[in-house]
Amino acid sequence: MNSYKILYGLLARPIRAIFRIKVTGTENLPKDGKGYILCANHTSLLDVFIIEVSVDRQVKFMAKKELFSVPVVSSFIRACGAFPVNRGGADVESIKTTVRLLEKGDTVGIFPQGTRHCGKDPRETEVKHGVGLISYRAKCGIIPVFIKTKKRQVKFFRKTEIIIGKPIEYEELGFTDGGKNEYRDVSENIFRVICDLEESGGND
Repeated sequence: MNSYKILYGLLARPIRAIFRIKVTGTENLPKDGKGYILCANHTSLLDVFIIEVSVDRQVKFMAKKELFSVPVVSSFIRACGAFPVNRGGADVESIKTTVRLLEKGDTVGIFPQGTRHCGKDPRETEVKHGVGLISYRAKCGIIPVFIKTKKRQVKFFRKTEIIIGKPIEYEELGFTDGGKNEYRDVSENIFRVICDLEESGGND
């Protein structure tokens, strides 16, 4: 048994209970084994853990390199298959790693905002354009996910709803020949779809 399955077996139930996790839209998760980027809004350092225990597959997250220097967090995210990315600039190796994983059929998690925005309306935050670039290079679709909590803050014993939207297939993203403008437009369109999921969830 690999380290991911061991950690999942030990921690999934306690994490679900501590954050009172409710998952809606599980029927939207693709079953075909193709690689997808799972994209979600980002409110907390705990978002990675919450998503991992909310879906029926291992999600390999692109995580900022600073997290790999935090002992407990580093051990968990490595076991989950996370790999470091340098947020300060273009990280070519991380992009190549992500594309390889997607082409292999893995699910890779990326937060389009790039960093956490606790308590803020995600519609008012900046969206990075890496999701569009990676989707174009890997020719893969997107699984949109919204993390919904009261006051947009993840807290112990406060209800956390994970809303999974219908996958957006690569052919639906509107790419023609790539380029910065297309990466930007696609990334921003994806994030609008993610934010719109907030309205489809239950009440806080």
